[in-house]
Amino acid sequence: MYKKKKGILGVVITTIILIILVFLTNVNTEKLSYIENVCNSLIMPIQNGITYIKNKINGNNSFFENISEIQEKNKVLQEENTKLEQSLRELEIIKAENTTLKEYLSLTEKYEEFKSIPAYIISKDVSNYSSVFVLNVGTDDGVENGMTVIADKGLVGHVISVTKSTAKVQTIIDSASNVSAKINTSNESISCKGVLSSKTLKATYIPNDAELISGDTVQTSGMGGIYPKGIHIGTVRKIVSTNNILDRYLEIEPAVNFETVETVLVITH
Repeated sequence: MYKKKKGILGVVITTIILIILVFLTNVNTEKLSYIENVCNSLIMPIQNGITYIKNKINGNNSFFENISEIQEKNKVLQEENTKLEQSLRELEIIKAENTTLKEYLSLTEKYEEFKSIPAYIISKDVSNYSSVFVLNVGTDDGVENGMTVIADKGLVGHVISVTKSTAKVQTIIDSASNVSAKINTSNESISCKGVLSSKTLKATYIPNDAELISGDTVQTSGMGGIYPKGIHIGTVRKIVSTNNILDRYLEIEPAVNFETVETVLVITH
């Protein structure tokens, strides 16, 4: 009896499936699309609700709920970052100022026998004909024409013009510069002229009996009325001999690096 009922149920189910297939085969495509749209309209809200509940359970909706909070935190972080960058720039400025002050102190201690004014090079005008620096001090600071300018390693040049707040300095490598000097080991007097193209000095008027050695140091002689005595100028790099001993000369390597020097002292007395 059970098997008979089971067989009848199977026939019924099969018949229903066949009827559905025949219906779907003959139904109009446009009507089917309409039916699909109706079904989608009914089913989509249900699916969205299920998805929301699922995300709620799994915590996936926390991003959307907290997005405003995240944006606000991001704004705060950006403002803090801007403040930190500003503080960093201020610290760099303070660091640079401290470095300059240390250089001034070192220079003042090194040349304590001179009364001087600390200065900073604010401009360098170097061409094929001249080498001139501009300092950030002037007559308001006590600077006058003719004053000697020195750096940590030695002689830089002298002041050739001055305003209330600036001073123009002709360096010793300028082609118009001429420094009365002497060689330390032999105490011989020489004249050092600037050679701008090679950033060196050319020493001439060397006594015939002078004993010259490469590597000798050269300093100001105190003669000529511009530079005080005993300021380091540079080192003998090369001795150039000629057929006439009176024409021989020296190539002097300046002690100061004129490309990198920044901090100087202006000697007032």
